[in-house]
Amino acid sequence: MTPANPHVFDAQLPSFEQDVLLRSKEVPVVVDFWATWCGPCKTLGPVLEKLAAEYNGGFLLAKVDVDAEQQLAGYFQIKSVPTVMLVKDGQIVDGFPGALPEGQLRQFLSHHGVQPREPEPKAEPEAPAPVDPHEDVVRLRAAIQAEPDKEELKLDLALALLRTGAVPEAQGLLDKLPANLAQDDRALRGRARLGFAALLKDAPPADVLRKTLDADPGDLRARHLLGAIDIVEGRSQEGLEHFLDMLRRDRDFEGGLPRKALIDAFRVVEDEDLVGTYRRKMASLLF
Repeated sequence: MTPANPHVFDAQLPSFEQDVLLRSKEVPVVVDFWATWCGPCKTLGPVLEKLAAEYNGGFLLAKVDVDAEQQLAGYFQIKSVPTVMLVKDGQIVDGFPGALPEGQLRQFLSHHGVQPREPEPKAEPEAPAPVDPHEDVVRLRAAIQAEPDKEELKLDLALALLRTGAVPEAQGLLDKLPANLAQDDRALRGRARLGFAALLKDAPPADVLRKTLDADPGDLRARHLLGAIDIVEGRSQEGLEHFLDMLRRDRDFEGGLPRKALIDAFRVVEDEDLVGTYRRKMASLLF
């Protein structure tokens, strides 16, 4: 059997009893007697292999090269090739000489109760354990001590610090990045996070902002702050929806703040599908 088609194998005399006769007590085995010089074999063989793959273990296909396995071919009194036999429960139950078209091969299998097997459901990959940002900070500090000239580690540390709320130190690290890293997507994402963090420094609590919006849904300043809180705290869709609502109500508010807030949020949010959805929504309102 091969990784490409695990339901097809070359049958040989020493292992025929184990591989074909005993195995047929668990699953039907189609035995294809063929030869390299046989024209019809070159037509039939690929069709049988295709069906074996499609039936996904509903039957096994044992291929017997009659020139290489003359004793085995003699045991089954093979007079011509191709010859096909179906083995079930350790016994030959049917067979035919010559090459049948695919439709008749399917009928042959169906007549003997051979049906395709459903593919086994793929196991869902386990989600990686969330990284504790505080542990990440400790790890990165140690890494920087070991390699103080590796600027990429300092960018990683700045982003980890932002996740812990250590804004001043993160900003200091971002400000000192060399030019090539300062324009890195992750550095731009970090600066966008800094912008939201600075915006929220003296902001009212989220519940106060929600009450303000309940009383006046058109209060775009409160909506901007609440959207920023949602983005910083990981409620990405809620935050983007607040900024989109600002754009919908007044695109020119405070010099185009709704559009800027959305663009900054796009840099922060790591869900590419969600960002793509809201980019399209923003474009439909602007153009």
